[in-house]
Amino acid sequence: MSYKLSCPMLVSTALMALLTTASLTAHASVTPDRTRLVFNESDKSISVTLRNNNEKLPYLAQSWLEDEKGNKITSPLAVLPPVQRIDAMMNGQVKIQALPDIHTLPSDRESLFYYNVREIPPKSGKANTLQIALQTRIKLFWRPKALEKIDMRKPWQFKVTLTRSGQDYTVNNPTPYHVIISDASTQKKGLTAAGFKPLVMPPKTSQPLKAKMASAPVLTYINDYGARMPLIFRCEGNTCKVDEDQSSKG
Repeated sequence: MSYKLSCPMLVSTALMALLTTASLTAHASVTPDRTRLVFNESDKSISVTLRNNNEKLPYLAQSWLEDEKGNKITSPLAVLPPVQRIDAMMNGQVKIQALPDIHTLPSDRESLFYYNVREIPPKSGKANTLQIALQTRIKLFWRPKALEKIDMRKPWQFKVTLTRSGQDYTVNNPTPYHVIISDASTQKKGLTAAGFKPLVMPPKTSQPLKAKMASAPVLTYINDYGARMPLIFRCEGNTCKVDEDQSSKG
């Protein structure tokens, strides 16, 4: 999940000076009920609950979808309603539905989209007021029928391998699913390896692991429910495979 800031209102010179010397911590008032979405082909639509956590003010919630490159789309998926009002401490709901051209998507692998919701606060009656509109962006995975049955005892992430070349590693995703690597360390529950950057790995792709790793790397992936789970590797020669027994222990 990611957040963006939007400051639509005029800010006084004094306040701007203050903001340049202090960090701004903001929390979204309007939030979705999960951190990722899985849309199975057998479903006609999925729903997302939005919560307005502000105790006093109503907010507008603007929703839209993007493709994996960040371009706004209106097909093959659509979100309704695009804008809605949510009263203080109340819930709203959006529906994401598949359109007829959903069949143009690959049937042998997942497709990645992004669901976005931007909160729009009510206009302030005070002059020189800073209003912050936060945007939440979460991943949406379109999963074709052939891939809907998941064995949670042996998640597909266990098929990930590493290829070693000197001190460098390449992460290989041979599966038809996306693999999200959120952390890398040299031991289970260890500190994040220097230089690591999270990886979003499309199906059947390989990416370099930009991190200083030991001979027995440990990666962390994010599952369908947003939980962070370990991948503990055992290496033989230049190839590293997941130790399923150790990784299953969490």
